Amino acid sequence: MGDKAAKLEVEGKDLELDVLSGTTGPDVIDIRKLYGQTGKFTYDPGFTSTASCESKLTYIDGDAGVLLHRGYPIDQLAEQSNFMEVAYLLLNGELPDRKSLDSFNNTITRHTMVHEQLATFYRGFRRDAHPMAILCGVVGALSAFYHDSTDITDPHQRMIASHRLIAKMPTIAAMAYKYSIGQPFLYPKNDLSYTANFLRMTFGVPAEEYVVDPVVEAAMDRIFILHADHEQNASTSTVRLAGSSGANPFACIAAGIACLWGPAHGGANEAALNMLREIGTPDRISEYIARAKDKDDPFRLMGFGHRVYKNYDPRAKVMQKTANEVLDKLGVDDPIFDVARELEQIALSDPYFVDKKLYPNVDFYSGVILSAIGFPTTMFTVLFALARTVGWVAQWNEMIADPAQKIGRPRQLYTGPTERDYVPVDQR
Repeated sequence: MGDKAAKLEVEGKDLELDVLSGTTGPDVIDIRKLYGQTGKFTYDPGFTSTASCESKLTYIDGDAGVLLHRGYPIDQLAEQSNFMEVAYLLLNGELPDRKSLDSFNNTITRHTMVHEQLATFYRGFRRDAHPMAILCGVVGALSAFYHDSTDITDPHQRMIASHRLIAKMPTIAAMAYKYSIGQPFLYPKNDLSYTANFLRMTFGVPAEEYVVDPVVEAAMDRIFILHADHEQNASTSTVRLAGSSGANPFACIAAGIACLWGPAHGGANEAALNMLREIGTPDRISEYIARAKDKDDPFRLMGFGHRVYKNYDPRAKVMQKTANEVLDKLGVDDPIFDVARELEQIALSDPYFVDKKLYPNVDFYSGVILSAIGFPTTMFTVLFALARTVGWVAQWNEMIADPAQKIGRPRQLYTGPTERDYVPVDQR
């Protein structure tokens, strides 16, 4: 890194800037000394051309349709691994051996319980409160219960907090769902897997034993893997920005949850499912495709294309197969699933979609799967947050351990009034 340089001319003055190279991906121009030497900032709304940090966690090549976690392709992880292995990988840098995985599973399993007093937090919300509002509030409140893991200068406490967040998120999410439908909370069971435990706490009832369907469990585990981390997206950047101030880890993850709640971020699969419901039946697909092609029509096909991927979203390929497995196994009789299957085939063959690279993305398939399993749309983003917590805590840990990290402080292009004198109210 730093063996290449770029030259920038500013008002007749030449400035030499280092060009840094990662292990893969585009080089970046180091502009850290730009303001000190020129008095100028860069202007990059949304930071879409700015590398805000150095990271070893996740790599995306949107043009080639590549997503790697610590170097491992996402499709290999989703097909051959499980969510706990991926969580260990993101946190520790390497895939675990059997002994390490068993130890990690044991640690997470024994942190799944939440403090009993947290139940009173749920009762403070209105019955019709959105589960994301509950999730954000309860996660933020965890710092009031776990004082022994909020010292961010202690690596041991940071890891304890990370384990607690990963372990307790399914319990907190399931409790948010149960509260919204008026059913009693279920405690986690230590003899179940991470994903099976979540499904039981969500759909089980005290009066009878809940049997986890292995097809559904495998589908949920893949969904968790596919949403575990996605580089420096809006919510991850929010977690890093909050963490750069020294905020405790529970507050940082709550900030990430709040950002994820935005419909442009975590709500995309809900929007895709709502679109399928609007279409209603397969015989109306041609009408809506014609509307999507009409530039004067505000209708847009949701769940197609991606801001980063200009090729087939690698996560969507796995989700496509999983969606077929779940729909075939559950045999759900709902015309929207027929709409989804036919719309998918049309989008993969219609020149309009192919030329514009509007492939079905992970949100298109995940919404279909979650609906078939029985989740209401209000829980979709909660499930996203549950899975992404692994990535958030891994990114947060990496940031805290980075000696080059400073408190986040973006600058601006000011276009407001210049200095002016105050005028008393009676003289205005």
